[in-house]
Amino acid sequence: MWNPVEQLRLGLGRVLRSRVAGPDADAKAAQIWGAPGERWHDEGDVIWHVNSDAAMYAGGIRSLLLQALHPAAMAGVAGHSGYRSDPWGRLQRTSEFIAMTTYGPVPSAEAMIGRIRDIHERVRGKTDDGTPYRASDPHLLAWVHIAETESFLEGFKRYGDRRLTAAQRDEYVAQAAPVGELLGAVDLPRTEADLAAALTAFRPELRASPAARDTVDFILRTPPVPWPARPGYWMLAAGAIASLPVWARQELGLPTGRFFDAVGNVLGKFSTAVVRWGLSGPDPHRRKAMVTSVRDTP
Repeated sequence: MWNPVEQLRLGLGRVLRSRVAGPDADAKAAQIWGAPGERWHDEGDVIWHVNSDAAMYAGGIRSLLLQALHPAAMAGVAGHSGYRSDPWGRLQRTSEFIAMTTYGPVPSAEAMIGRIRDIHERVRGKTDDGTPYRASDPHLLAWVHIAETESFLEGFKRYGDRRLTAAQRDEYVAQAAPVGELLGAVDLPRTEADLAAALTAFRPELRASPAARDTVDFILRTPPVPWPARPGYWMLAAGAIASLPVWARQELGLPTGRFFDAVGNVLGKFSTAVVRWGLSGPDPHRRKAMVTSVRDTP
């Protein structure tokens, strides 16, 4: 019997997957889930669950906002990523990287990391105040990793489908670090406390450059989202903003205060729950995956 609610859920899931994974989502999924071989992680790992949860949607927006506060990282994004001309393409490439390095066969994950390292070697320039930068700089790569990991973890802590223990939060940070180091960062944090300390250590370098403010305007006020979908997007964005540190919001000119935090957290939880509901249908690619962790290999 035709079920309109089920049809709505399936339709929402298809739209979300196509936006995040792209028009060739099935081919990418086959490479990630369907290919045989050892993986770095398995279903028992915290990172396996966190990186597949709908809270990543709010965490991803938060990560973009936080990363924008580093002038060199922002200059690289503004000058080389094509985020304005092809915002969905950039999102899809990022999504594929996270999926491949979390769930894909080790050789495929290593090959993707190698391609990104080659790209980083070619990305260089100057910030708005004339300071030279290069994307392959281990210090800059550490910032990007720290901002992403802290945002994904904070997003899940607030809007995820379960509570993580302190040990599980440390485990997530430790499991995320090796990929960042394979990209070229050095001595990344392995615990939540060290992650917070590393973020604090970067604060003297952080500021809202003109490019950062332009990016915030693009992400929050004129996002590349069809008008019917914008209310849902803005609810996710409100949750992302509410989860940012107050100092970061003040620097970016974003709202602070208890009232906004209360409303933002409610909207973040609601919108994440809607995304999770839309993505809760069967995913044949994941069902077919025969996953073996490298830790399980004799």
